[in-house]
Amino acid sequence: MERKKTKKIKLGNIYVGGDSPITVQSMTNTDTRDAISTINQINRLEEAKCDIIRIAVPDMEAAGVIKEIKAKVKIPIVADIHYDYRLALKSIENGVDAVRINPGNIGSQEKVKAVVDAAKYNGVPIRIGVNSGSLDKRLLEKYNHVSSKALVESAMEHVKILEGLNFFDIAISIKSSDVVMMIESYRLISETVDYPLHLGVTEAGPIMKGTIKSSIGIGTLLAEGIGDTIRVSLTGDPIEEVKVGREILKSMGYIKEGIDIVSCPTCGRCQIDLFSIVNQAEERLKGNNKNIKIAIMGCAVNGPGEAREADIGIAGGKGEGLIFKKGKIIKKVPEDKLLDELIREIDKI
Repeated sequence: MERKKTKKIKLGNIYVGGDSPITVQSMTNTDTRDAISTINQINRLEEAKCDIIRIAVPDMEAAGVIKEIKAKVKIPIVADIHYDYRLALKSIENGVDAVRINPGNIGSQEKVKAVVDAAKYNGVPIRIGVNSGSLDKRLLEKYNHVSSKALVESAMEHVKILEGLNFFDIAISIKSSDVVMMIESYRLISETVDYPLHLGVTEAGPIMKGTIKSSIGIGTLLAEGIGDTIRVSLTGDPIEEVKVGREILKSMGYIKEGIDIVSCPTCGRCQIDLFSIVNQAEERLKGNNKNIKIAIMGCAVNGPGEAREADIGIAGGKGEGLIFKKGKIIKKVPEDKLLDELIREIDKI
């Protein structure tokens, strides 16, 4: 899997694109004008290892508190702005690290130039964001429906406006709630430009369905070497978005830190309470950043093989289990002592 090398842009103290690590983004769901609540949520997201955070800027009051928010958080902030160029100017003035605004939607050439000039002067990238739910009527009529070609054409119209003003610190997102269309759109834009791409399935839904849709869409593209930053859009606490996003990157090998637990789905051969052991292990190992693989397997069919492949693992038997370490059996343990012994051995690693 060779990742496409795109143009590198800088958001605050983080680079996106090129050979930079793939970053995980989220968006606050607080009222931005409530600076304290917004700051608290961003700090929680940072603790969950969110790399970049986007905030809604619906009016001048929201743009006005960006300076206060910036003073209390560490991760880069992207101002999400629609239509009103003055909100972009105020956000940039107050120290935002990037703006999400589509230049074709903010009016006259003079307004666009004002935003571009401010962004250039302050070193602020612009993210172009096209969504299937808000596609221009002209393009809907041209293609008769929402399509990947229509989405890419829309994005390129905005790109050309910025390029015409000699502005190239651009990131692009082309999102759809339709996973197949989302994949097709990013493939097409990736063939068209070298700007960094922000991947995501928009309005993916509640946690379970949204996780599945996002994992398929984002994971497929990452497997093809496409994508520089990701956002998992879930209906719920944005902390969950970060967790899912990081797990996607871990599963693709882009994040190496943290424990990877492999466990079997169980079947009629399982003779230990594997569900309980796995759930308790996950809880007790939360926050442990050792870069190791743990296999918790329920029986002797696949268990020993998987456990031998892991750094440490369990292969269950009747009311007991074998603990393997680097492919070697180190002990046989009764079921009621199995988890404690496993944790003890993990602590030694």
